[in-house]
Amino acid sequence: MKIFSLRAATWLGATVVAAGLLGAAGCSSSSTTSPSAGATTSAPKTLTVKQIAFGETLKHTFKLNGTGATTTGRLTQPDDIVALGGHIYVGFQNAVGSQGEAAPSGNLNSTLVEFTPTGSVVKQWDMTGKIDGMGADSATGRVFASVNEDSKSSLYVVSGGTATHYTYTQSPLPHQGGTDAISVFKGKILISASAPGTSGKAPANAPAVYVVTLNSGAKTAAVAPFFAINATAASVNAGGSKVTLALTDPDSNMVMPSSAPKFAGDFMLNSQGDQELIFSGATGQNLQVLKITKPVDDTAVATSASGSLYITDSSADTVDVMTGPFKPGTAYTAVTPCNATNAPAVCPATSAPQFPANSFGMIDMSTGAVSNVTFTGTLTPKGMVFVP
Repeated sequence: MKIFSLRAATWLGATVVAAGLLGAAGCSSSSTTSPSAGATTSAPKTLTVKQIAFGETLKHTFKLNGTGATTTGRLTQPDDIVALGGHIYVGFQNAVGSQGEAAPSGNLNSTLVEFTPTGSVVKQWDMTGKIDGMGADSATGRVFASVNEDSKSSLYVVSGGTATHYTYTQSPLPHQGGTDAISVFKGKILISASAPGTSGKAPANAPAVYVVTLNSGAKTAAVAPFFAINATAASVNAGGSKVTLALTDPDSNMVMPSSAPKFAGDFMLNSQGDQELIFSGATGQNLQVLKITKPVDDTAVATSASGSLYITDSSADTVDVMTGPFKPGTAYTAVTPCNATNAPAVCPATSAPQFPANSFGMIDMSTGAVSNVTFTGTLTPKGMVFVP
């Protein structure tokens, strides 16, 4: 069976019902909604979320600033999430900076954790840098993690229980930034070219997305452009008229499911701060762009009514599961007001109520309208992956 999210891979096995917790409940968030009045436990009429893994119960060891005394710390800031082979994989950022700067604790490592569907830990790997983008390849059984989304990026590949570090053959990268989300699309490894211009002036035709080729012997990753930040695209909002893109914030990406009502089978890039979704076929040409009404982070399309939506909550340091019934074809998303280009430096803040914390929502792929979705439980969403 297939799953579809910002990182698409195959979920092997029977339908999963998530149950069980790793720790005591009680983590809270700011995106809380109430159940519908007619909901019952035997036949729920609304989406329900619960926490299945808690960062406060998970630990890793590290050397202070990479060379000092060995110490132990808890895992924090779960961000990206993928599913593969019946398990879910979550990247905990552990307060590492966007260019690999040490956390206040002196930690330099993010932690990738493999979980069962009920939240039990299978294995974990420490990776130098900040994990901000992930992907999975069902054809090869590999999980990908990119570190340092603003600059000084590199790539990790987990296969057969072993994590291998790959460095890019070009440094700095051609767009003078970092790398983020990863999708395997028609046999190509596609990675978002995030934060253009961080380490120098980005060319006008800098890549927005890279095609990456791995050299397993040399442990290097070569990049080539898939499409550019100034590519031409057909505007969905303007009846298909041609526009020139001016992307400043390539971020998350995904492969749309073949059953999606719109853009079925396409690769999708989310240029977060620009509030634009760009859709492409296999060649990186004949692009379409959809302007959306609010900035969003990860998106996952429901492909069945009875699946499970796994979600990270970075503010509560939890991994959560949401159960339905879902409406197949719905593009669920993490709405992120603080990623708007005009958001204040400190966000969310009581002084700027128009920029609240993340909320759980959906995208109308015909109009670009982003709206909140009612659910039962507490959640401030970040990464998400749908498992039918």
